[in-house]
Amino acid sequence: MRIRSRVSRKINEHGPSLTTEEATKTAAVLPFIAQVLGYDVFDPSEVLPEFTADVGTKKGEKVDFAILRDGEVQMLVECKQIGAPLNINHASKPFRYFHVTNARIGVLTNGQRWHFFTDLDQPNKMDQRPFLRLDLLDVDPYALPELQKVTKATFDLDSVLSAAEELKYVSGIKAAIGEQFNQPSEEFVRLLAASVHDRPMTAKMREFFGGVVANACKQWVTDQVNARLKTVLQGHGVAVSVTSDEPEAEVQAEVGTPTRGEDIETTIEEVEGYNIVRAIAVSEVPVERIVARDTKSYYGVLLDDNNRKPICRLHLNRQQKYIGLLDEAKAEQRIPLERVSDIYQHAEQIRDAVRRYR
Repeated sequence: MRIRSRVSRKINEHGPSLTTEEATKTAAVLPFIAQVLGYDVFDPSEVLPEFTADVGTKKGEKVDFAILRDGEVQMLVECKQIGAPLNINHASKPFRYFHVTNARIGVLTNGQRWHFFTDLDQPNKMDQRPFLRLDLLDVDPYALPELQKVTKATFDLDSVLSAAEELKYVSGIKAAIGEQFNQPSEEFVRLLAASVHDRPMTAKMREFFGGVVANACKQWVTDQVNARLKTVLQGHGVAVSVTSDEPEAEVQAEVGTPTRGEDIETTIEEVEGYNIVRAIAVSEVPVERIVARDTKSYYGVLLDDNNRKPICRLHLNRQQKYIGLLDEAKAEQRIPLERVSDIYQHAEQIRDAVRRYR
């Protein structure tokens, strides 16, 4: 399963302009329901907007959308403005209490991020934590098989519910690890510091180890990425033409000749750039088809590990950074970048390159 390009493209290009909840519904939520989940948003027997349900003494309580199959409500979808936090306590009451419908799946979304809930902890009451998290600008490939189960074509409620408990905890722990790596808590710092420092933890040492742990976490992640890249790239040759800064100059590498030797070191910026390209290209093809090859001249990103299918080239190990975009004749146009994240500004050209080969 892949996330369709038009949905993620709208989020990437128009996200800042979606300043209301209604704009988010129109530009992001409905396209996702239609193009990714596969439901007909113009058929009220499949997607019913402003679904009304009475909860206790409150009458006329509404949820933004109900998704139905065979006349039965299967999923409730509650929408927030893009950028808004997805807090279950801020969702409407019918959304949080399943007993007013037959639904077993609740979806809370701000257009970019999608959280899927069920009622594992207490029957008929939505769990506090989602069992599935999806970010359209940073798609987790492990989430896609589970997302497939709630699409119209392959809806499988029993399979979703049987896997939901483990998914919920795996998803939550991954999020917690990410938070600790980005901003280590005092408990996390103390835990790791105790493994290398056996003296009392003074305030000064706590401050010192806060920076040490944060730096060590970043280096650990980079080492894991580099190790995986080395494993993938080791022993692979590349046969590509590289256009240098001088017109009509070409450098040709022979097939079977490894271009990533011991003297080539993949940098953090190259890994960051590669991950951005993957995040963009995953709207077109499965993420595992996007492969990197580091060379002396540039950091190449290919489709299917095939040098005849170059997606782009990253020139990041210099004062002036560039992204190299290739046309149908594989002629490279180098575009200056102020920062690595500027790669997102060329998302459509990257997707066009992927579409040429898939």
